[in-house]
Amino acid sequence: MFTLTSAAAKQIHEAAAASGTQDMALRVAARQESDGSIEYGMGFDDSGENDMKLLLEGVSVLIAEQHRELLDDTVLDFVELKPGEFNFIFMDATLAESAPSPAPSTGCGSGGCGGCSSKGTTH
Repeated sequence: MFTLTSAAAKQIHEAAAASGTQDMALRVAARQESDGSIEYGMGFDDSGENDMKLLLEGVSVLIAEQHRELLDDTVLDFVELKPGEFNFIFMDATLAESAPSPAPSTGCGSGGCGGCSSKGTTH
C-alpha cells in the first residue's frame, strides 16, 4: 500500500494552504520508463470515479487505477537531500525501513506539490 511520512504530510498541508488548494486531494502517479526506471508525479486534484482514495496522515490521497501497481509499497517522504535543500522523494517501502537516508536519485526536485515528478529506480 502507498504511504507517506509525517514530514511529507506536513509539507503537503503547507503547500495546500499556500496555494489555496486545501479542499483538494493529492493525486499521486507513476509510470515505468523504457529503461526500467519509474517516474513519479503528484499534484492537487479532484477525485475521479475509479480513483483509490486514501486518508494518510491527514492528507487525502488519490491514485488512479492504472498507477496502483507501481505505487504499491511506495513511501512518499520530504527530506533534506543536501544542506538547505529539501525535496519530496519516493522510495520503496522495504528500502525506507532499512535506509538511514534516501538516495538523492529518487528525489522529486520540486520542494512543493504542484506537478512534481521524479525518476527513481528504487521501486
